[in-house]
This record gives sequence, structure tokens and C-alpha cells, in this order.
Amino acid sequence: MKNQLSNFLSKVPAITAYFWIIKVLCTTVGETAADYLNIHFNLGLSGTTFVMSCLLILALCWQFSTDKYQPVRYWLAVVLISIVGTLITDNLSDNLGVPLLTSTIVFAVILAGVFFAWYQHEQTLSIHSITTPRREVFYWLAILFTFALGTASGDLVAETFSVGYLLSAVIFAVLIGAVYFAYKKFKLNPVLAFWIAYILTRPLGASLGDWLSQTPDDGGLGLGTVVTSAIFLIAIAGTVAYLASTKKDAITA
Repeated sequence: MKNQLSNFLSKVPAITAYFWIIKVLCTTVGETAADYLNIHFNLGLSGTTFVMSCLLILALCWQFSTDKYQPVRYWLAVVLISIVGTLITDNLSDNLGVPLLTSTIVFAVILAGVFFAWYQHEQTLSIHSITTPRREVFYWLAILFTFALGTASGDLVAETFSVGYLLSAVIFAVLIGAVYFAYKKFKLNPVLAFWIAYILTRPLGASLGDWLSQTPDDGGLGLGTVVTSAIFLIAIAGTVAYLASTKKDAITA
């Protein structure tokens, strides 16, 4: 009975191929949409961050108000938190002049602190255990800082280390493949494997977004932030609508 109740109240989707597809799409939108909003609405980084943070708070309130996983609520929060996570890193880099290496280290330490506090209170970091408000708070804090860390590390590799966007995407894809191989072949702890892969999908998606949207002179294909964001938002909306209808990613008892 207890297991059935926990499954029913799970606030996150099952970890299927759909989960990882939408996650990468969200990370790409987080990169390109943040750039678009900052440039085209003339709000500046600080103003854009404030507006998107307010929308994120509203989305999280909507997410917290339900007692089980609902695709539209959940993935709307992920899209918005990906944008806010990107903007946090951009503010540090562009407004405050914080080096990307420093941002990467700081966000890694903060994320480790979130995981430590989460485990100390709940004795688990499994996302299958997101069945209480406190666990969900820890979960979304971890998600926020995975996006901030992923943005900083992705930009660090692509820009500071001059690797380029496409090669950066390939590098992070290979690292994710290595994590999956370690999980399947060497029985890497599934919770650890999940969170490593989750962090790495952020710079993967960001690198793909930059490669598609940036001009050829900057190492991209030149599609622009509008076209790139629209393509990925449509893909997200279509996939989420399909999951909401079929419930293929719902955790069942």
C-alpha cells in the first residue's frame, strides 16, 4: 500500500527515452530563448532575469499545487528553469565579469551542497522518491543549479577553451555515452549515473543551441535564436502533448 501511494504521488516522470529527448530540447531552448529575450526585448540581462524568474515562480507554484506528475506543469517548469539557469550564469559572466571557470566551480560546489542537504534530510537522491513537498523543493533546487552549472561549463569548453560549439556538443554527447556504458557494463549506481547524465545534457543542449543559432563567423549555422527557439519549442509542445494524452511516461503502481 505504501509503495502504491508513493507511486501515485510521484511528481516526476518515468525515466524513458522521452524524458531525455525533452530534457535536451529544453536545454537548447534555455540557451537560445535566454539570448532572444535579452536581445530583442531590450530588458537587459537583469530585467530579463527578473521577468523570467517571476514566470518560473508562477510555474513552480502551479507544479506544487498538484499531487502527482502532470506533463504540462512539469515540463513548463523545466523549460522556464532552464532559461533562468542560463540567465544566472550570463549575469555573472556579462554583468559582473565572473570568469566561466570560477562560475563552474562555484555552481559545482553549490550543487554538491544541495545534494548533501537533500541526502542528509531524506537519505536518498532518487527522483523516484519525489513524493513530498520538501523533497520536491530539493529536487527543483538541484535542477536549477544543474542548469546553471551546465551553462557555465558548456560555455567554458566552447568559448574560453575555444573548442567550438559543434565539437563541444560531440564531447558532451560522448561523455553521456560513457556514463550510460558505465551504468550498463560496470553497474554504476543508477542515481549517480542519472545525475551525471542530467548535468551533462545541459552543456550538450546549450552547445547544440549555440551551434544552430550563432552566425557562421561565430562558428554556428546562422539560424538565429528565433528560428532555433521556435523549432525546439514546437518539438517540446508536441512531445509533451503526446505524453499527456498517452501517459507513456507516468509512473504507475
